[in-house]
Amino acid sequence: MWREIRKDYERHGRRCTDPAFVSLAVYRYGRWARQRRNPAARWLANKIYGLMCLFILNVTKVWIPPEVTLGEGFHIIHAEGSLSIHPDVVIGDRCGVMHNVTVGTNMGPGAPKIGDDVFIGVNSTVLGRIRIGNRVRIGANTAVTTNVPDDSIVVGSPARIFPNLPIFAQKAKKDHKA
Repeated sequence: MWREIRKDYERHGRRCTDPAFVSLAVYRYGRWARQRRNPAARWLANKIYGLMCLFILNVTKVWIPPEVTLGEGFHIIHAEGSLSIHPDVVIGDRCGVMHNVTVGTNMGPGAPKIGDDVFIGVNSTVLGRIRIGNRVRIGANTAVTTNVPDDSIVVGSPARIFPNLPIFAQKAKKDHKA
């Protein structure tokens, strides 16, 4: 937990007061609290987590439940608005998220699975049992409710997918050769 919190601290400008860092630290503590084997320790740690949610997450408006699976390098680019992620969401490595983003269900079972190196723009929503591929860029004000292939840009509401962008495909080939 401490190693991840330190990386979050460095990634978010080395400021303890940064709302994105504080929200991720609370998320990391929540995951740690849920994993305690001793029932009394788990109970106490979860009560402390609940108090932190009440006082901190309601101020930052960044809600990442401890059940969410975040890959390494998750980055909240701006925490000036709200960020809401459903507990069943799985997010890959090096995902960047802007403010006013919702990632969750679409009034039914199942939540999104988001690949590696994904960017989600401001005011976007990613909803339903869908898969967002690797190296995808989701533009501002985009509502995504369908699967998105690797190396794509998604824009608009409803979302329009522009697949296999040459610049991303070339980078992927170089990464695989290395």
